[in-house]
Amino acid sequence: MASNNINVGSAANDGEGQTLRAAMISVRKNFAQMFGITYTSDTQDLSGTTFSSDVITQGSTNKFLTSGSVGTAQLANDAVTHDKLSPRFTNEVAISTRTGTVAFDCATASSFKIAGDLTGAYTINLTNYKKGQVVSIYPLKAQAVTLTVGSGTGVFNKLSEVDYDNTKTSILQIECVDDQASNPVFFYSIATFASDATI
Repeated sequence: MASNNINVGSAANDGEGQTLRAAMISVRKNFAQMFGITYTSDTQDLSGTTFSSDVITQGSTNKFLTSGSVGTAQLANDAVTHDKLSPRFTNEVAISTRTGTVAFDCATASSFKIAGDLTGAYTINLTNYKKGQVVSIYPLKAQAVTLTVGSGTGVFNKLSEVDYDNTKTSILQIECVDDQASNPVFFYSIATFASDATI
C-alpha cells in the first residue's frame, strides 16, 4: 500500500501545506500501514479503539484523551485555579423560601444566602453533599431551625457550646465528614454576626 504524502508547502509558513490535523492523520495512516493495521477512522487510535467523549478543546481544536489518562503527574503544580473548581466549592446560591422544608443542593454551591429573616419554622435539607465539603448558610434569624439530609437520617454534631439565638442574625457552617448514603455525618457551628470592619 502506498504511503500517505504530507504536503509541507514550498517554503516555511507559506500557507500551502496541509493543516496540522490533516498531516497527523497522514502520519497515523502511515504508522498503521507499517504495522499492518487497518486504518478505519480519523477518530480511532491505531488499535481501532474509538476515542471516548473525553475531549479537551484548545482554541477551536479538539484534543482527544482516553478516559482516566490525565493524572496528577500531568498537572503542573499550582495550575488549577479557583475558576476551574466545581460550583460546590465556588458558588453562592440565593434562597428565597423562608419557611418550611427547603432543599440546599450542595452540588450547586458552598454558600447559601437566605433572602431575609425566616418567616416560619425552617428545615434545612442538605442534598448532594461530599465528604470534606464545608457549606455556609446565612443569615438565619427569627425562627427555629432543624437540619436534615435527603431521605436519610444523618448525624449532626454541634461544635462548642454556642446555641442558635434566633433573635440575632447568625451564620451556620456545616462540614460533611462522612457522606455515606444511609447515615452521613456532619459537624456544625453557629455564630452571630454584624457588619463591622474593625476587628
